[in-house]
Amino acid sequence: MAHADTVARVYAQSLFELAQDAGGREKILEVADELEQVVELTRGDQRFAAFLDSPVVDAQRRAVAMRSIFENRVTDLVLRFMLVLNTNGRLGHLDAVHSALVDLVHEAMGQVEVDVWTATPMDDATCDAVTTGLKNVLGKDPVVHAWTDPSILGGLKIRVGDKLVDGTVAARLRQLETSIRTGAAHRIAASVDSFSEGSPS
Repeated sequence: MAHADTVARVYAQSLFELAQDAGGREKILEVADELEQVVELTRGDQRFAAFLDSPVVDAQRRAVAMRSIFENRVTDLVLRFMLVLNTNGRLGHLDAVHSALVDLVHEAMGQVEVDVWTATPMDDATCDAVTTGLKNVLGKDPVVHAWTDPSILGGLKIRVGDKLVDGTVAARLRQLETSIRTGAAHRIAASVDSFSEGSPS
């Protein structure tokens, strides 16, 4: 798996640089969006995913099929990139390449992905307050992925990358809940900051 991750990062870096040269920020976002759509297609269609990854399928035959499917549906850059993966026998890494590309995009845009779990779905005001607090703490624009987990009993858990920040315990939970209810974003930031300091790295 480590090898696959390394391979994915190398290809993602190449695609990122090609997109940057081809049109800067807008092109990078366009390419990332198109690659995400292709990855979603493979996730939703196991037969198509197997076709892309199968060592039994001849690479030239697969290239013809890929051109037929994706030509005029994705940019030429994305199609050519996938054809290179096909030629090199790396289409099985497409999902990992996309994940690595997303990391590069977020880094370039000053963003960071954050997973937030709450016992019940957050409303817009709560999500905005949590986002503001996280931005103050992290110094980056958080891309918040909101999840629900009734088992956490009314608190919230935050994961920034591989770091889990658990805000469901005792006084910290009450402090954060109070902050959310009053809409005091700066108090949420202070709560998240205290969780971060108290969590293992």
